[in-house]
Amino acid sequence: MTLQTARSVAEKYFLNHYAKGDAQEPVFDGETVTTVAETKLAWSAFADAGFFAATCDFADGGMQLPYIVMRAANAYFYAANPGTAGYCLLCIAAADLLETFGTAEQKNTYLAHMRSGRFTGTMALTEPAQGSSLQDIATRAKPSADGTYRLFGQKMYISGGDHDLTENIIHMVLAKTVCPATGKEGISLFICPKVQVNADGTLGARNDVALAGLLHKMGFRNATSTVLNFGEKDGAVGYLLGDLNKGLVHMFQMMNDARIAVGLFATALGYQGYNYSLLYARQRKQGRTVRPVKQQDRGAQVEIIEHADVRRMLLTQKAYAEASLAMTFYASVLFEDSRSANSVTDRETAGALLDLVTPVIKSWPSKYCLAANDLAIQVLGGAGYTRDHLVEQYYRDNRLNPIHEGTEGIQAIDLLGRKVGSDDGAVFRRLIVVIEANLELGAQDEHATVAEVTAELRHGVTALSRVTETLLPEIRRDRTAALANAAVYLDLFGRVFAAWMWLKQALAAAECLRTASIAPAEADFYQGKLQAARFFARWELPKYQHEAQILLQGYDEPLKMPAEWF
Repeated sequence: MTLQTARSVAEKYFLNHYAKGDAQEPVFDGETVTTVAETKLAWSAFADAGFFAATCDFADGGMQLPYIVMRAANAYFYAANPGTAGYCLLCIAAADLLETFGTAEQKNTYLAHMRSGRFTGTMALTEPAQGSSLQDIATRAKPSADGTYRLFGQKMYISGGDHDLTENIIHMVLAKTVCPATGKEGISLFICPKVQVNADGTLGARNDVALAGLLHKMGFRNATSTVLNFGEKDGAVGYLLGDLNKGLVHMFQMMNDARIAVGLFATALGYQGYNYSLLYARQRKQGRTVRPVKQQDRGAQVEIIEHADVRRMLLTQKAYAEASLAMTFYASVLFEDSRSANSVTDRETAGALLDLVTPVIKSWPSKYCLAANDLAIQVLGGAGYTRDHLVEQYYRDNRLNPIHEGTEGIQAIDLLGRKVGSDDGAVFRRLIVVIEANLELGAQDEHATVAEVTAELRHGVTALSRVTETLLPEIRRDRTAALANAAVYLDLFGRVFAAWMWLKQALAAAECLRTASIAPAEADFYQGKLQAARFFARWELPKYQHEAQILLQGYDEPLKMPAEWF
């Protein structure tokens, strides 16, 4: 019922202005930001359906919805209109951050308004001079006598930093602080509302947060990207959230949630491109499958889906998008289990696995669903390069996802430099054990495709384990050299991970096909899953071999290329 509601709201209120919000991006007249009118209607529909508080307890006005169900519901909104859906994502993530680290007074002041959709939320990290290197931010927070802080600095690329959707915006801001007891400088997290909130919930004075301007983007245009000035006058009033000098640690909750969401955004756009190009290929007639011997025997033109190369491009899109969807849902299951599994051990294990795979969940769909969008344009040919078809907008919108919330290079260093070596590699080995359990099931399955995918994946898992165990001591010995090819390792890890997702789907499809009463259309669906799994195992997974060679041999041409030689 939740998924049906999500699809209905997404189709009615989000999809209707996807192209319009791109063509008529938000404008700032020096005083007010204006979005297309449908954006606010979509926001209200999302709020009225209860999605802002869906995963919260009943006592807090929520549905106690499992996280995996909410993630699946979000996929509809992301597919229908990622720009508008971005406002919703940020609000939920900011509210979750407040719920985790906020005081009772802070929760009473802001949380209910964010869960109802009266207020929105943002994450304000990036600055003009600092993107990934957050330790070097310049924004500063000075303590005041009343226990609050005054923030001074500029933030850039802040999604949803200003708009006309709600009467207030709650910024989650990182700023430099000094511990009064030790004199040690650190980074803390602050609640900084656009407008102050009185004890009774009414709005008070305007805070010293000013919109310096809107950034004009390649895609994702209906979501504002802003430059915000904090403290143009006496300083923006900020309220310490969590512990002093622990801001980065706290903010990583919101950042990690956003990284999984980015993977799903990328997946949804990749899947939309696939669906669009699939429909086009079923309808567009061009050429013939076999060259006739005589001109008079040419016959009628065929739908382009009859051409082998078009099928290759469609199958590649399907393989990327459906593996990515499985990845993001797997991460959502881990998140749910980390909070609600029956035992402490199970919760800790799920949390550790989630921490390990988050860089992969963010990066692999972002890279390969963008590649899927490229193929969608190619399927349409010249038509795909025009704005008459949505595939070009899908590509432009999706191009953001390999960049924001940590670039591919940053995720690669996080994975190889920190995550796989956590607890001396114990978490990584735990993931391998989980994968091997599915390999055992695959080895016992009687379906030929399942057996083939299992065999290919087993080789890939062996290679991934060998590479990882080789690199871990190398990182301790020479970190710079060992991490130079971290992006290659990330791709290898993601490729094996995606193949595992396809094995899981192949196992399920084979089991369903053994059902005697299965309808023909449903049988086609499962046969398609098996064919895509075989395709990935034969065409995509084997690329790990060259990647493993690069890593094991320590090819260092990029590292050893002096800047002067470029």
